[in-house]
Amino acid sequence: MFRFEDPQYLYLLALIPVLVFIRLLMIRKRRNQLRKMGDKTLLKQMMPDVSVWRPLVKFSMLVTALALLAVMLARPQMGTKIKKEKRVGIETVIAMDISNSMRATDVEPSRLERSKMMVERLVDNFKDDKIALLVFAGDAFVQLPITSDYVSAKMFLSSIDPSMMVNQGTDIAYAIKMGTESFTQQKGVGKAIIIITDGEDHEGGAVEAAKEARKKGMFVYVLGVGSTQGAPVPVADGSNEFMHDQTGNTVMSKLNEDMCRQIAKAGGGVYIHVENNSNAQEQLEDALSNLSKKEMETEAYSEYDEQFQAFGILILLLLILEVMLLESKNPLLMRLRLFKRNKKAMLLLLISTLAIPAAHAQNDRQLIKKGNKEYRAGNMANAEVDYRKAQEQNPRNPQAAYNLGNALFAQDKDSAAVEQYERGVKMEVSPRRKAMGYHNMGVVCQKNKLYGEAIEAYKNALRLNPSDNESRYNLELCKHQQKKQQQQQQQNQQNQQKDQNGQNEKKEQEKKEQKQQPKDQNKDQQKQQQPKENQMSKDNAEQLLNAAMQQEKNTQQRMKQAMQKPQQRKLEKNW
Repeated sequence: MFRFEDPQYLYLLALIPVLVFIRLLMIRKRRNQLRKMGDKTLLKQMMPDVSVWRPLVKFSMLVTALALLAVMLARPQMGTKIKKEKRVGIETVIAMDISNSMRATDVEPSRLERSKMMVERLVDNFKDDKIALLVFAGDAFVQLPITSDYVSAKMFLSSIDPSMMVNQGTDIAYAIKMGTESFTQQKGVGKAIIIITDGEDHEGGAVEAAKEARKKGMFVYVLGVGSTQGAPVPVADGSNEFMHDQTGNTVMSKLNEDMCRQIAKAGGGVYIHVENNSNAQEQLEDALSNLSKKEMETEAYSEYDEQFQAFGILILLLLILEVMLLESKNPLLMRLRLFKRNKKAMLLLLISTLAIPAAHAQNDRQLIKKGNKEYRAGNMANAEVDYRKAQEQNPRNPQAAYNLGNALFAQDKDSAAVEQYERGVKMEVSPRRKAMGYHNMGVVCQKNKLYGEAIEAYKNALRLNPSDNESRYNLELCKHQQKKQQQQQQQNQQNQQKDQNGQNEKKEQEKKEQKQQPKDQNKDQQKQQQPKENQMSKDNAEQLLNAAMQQEKNTQQRMKQAMQKPQQRKLEKNW
């Protein structure tokens, strides 16, 4: 696939017809002057060294060099954004516990953040492997389908938070079952499910699920995060308070190492205790290295290769040949005449004018490359500075805007990142690069729970790149989250309305009681004076007894029917 990174410089090709037209006018003028001087045959005999074709060849070389210069400034590139590669590796599904108990700080900075750091370092060490990411608590869902795109894996990893899960608790069995369904259908590849949890399983069945996974050829590894002594679970609102159970006691979350070992043993893997050091990381990498690897075909991302070097070489050769070629047939260098003074001045002015934007284009490319090195090294602030300098050199460079958005997003400058992504997609010509910009805009909006804007961004990405499965998955996830958000808002509004109605009814009832209080007192006095005429008879008592027995019988039947129905999972604990 061939493209131009800076196609605006191709407008310089419009100068070529102008120069050709000027050249033809000069040739015509020269012929008219020669006719006035005398006979054409006689003049040719008087000027034997004059060549008719040499000046035309020299002019053609010069015009061709100028055309190639314009093409070189437009930065021709060859290649494709996505290519299929064959790799030898394993498939890994990382199931991360994001229940509220993972907020505990017995492992610095917290259980969840420590888990994220481990996964990020694990992804950095992957080369030819595939990875999937799923999160679980009382429920589970796939955050990233299995892929070899490690950049997206890190991006999804940074957005993980316990607030993503509506159903809290810890259901490890459900996470293992979902993990077994997340692999590809390729046989012979080592497949590993890595469970990162604090071991507080509220549902049970995890050991049985691990055994089933092992029968299917998958290994289950368990990383236990936390301490056996336990730690209080902080509240999610950012205050210094801790969660309490139904009895009012502070929740103490402890690492259940015995259960973690049982799950790992049943799944054919190993149990690793995560502490404030790198030992767990090394043990996990050693364990994964023992899995069998097989050649896999995957889609890998690759940048376009610059092709301006070939055009530069052609320009240099043409200029050298144009200088060496003489206008006259005389080989003596003393009689060498290239151009008249006015033509030479015009040529030098044109070349100097074209050289200025060429220097600027080279400079902004160097700044972007420098920023990319800082970005890969994790120096996001320095990368941001380099990308902004590149924008100053060339404000129309979409790559600088896109990379600047990534650097800002990595520093949690979400609004500024969206602004740069929007700027980049407006200038970008390539549909795939535009789709990447819209995809990242959707990720930022999804992180900030702006699901409507995220849905629109993902739709734009899919319009430009229908084969983008990640945008399609995120689109469905945002629709699901938006629906839950709307339901929650409606529920809150209904609760507020009920509270308001209850307060109004209470006020009205108090007013009625105040008004009816004298009348009620008179009625009580009258009842005390009246004899008890309506006493219960024997027949009435038997009827009431039969009605009570029938009601109890109906209640027992409903309970029996309810016991026969499949029970839904209901978690009493929200940590």
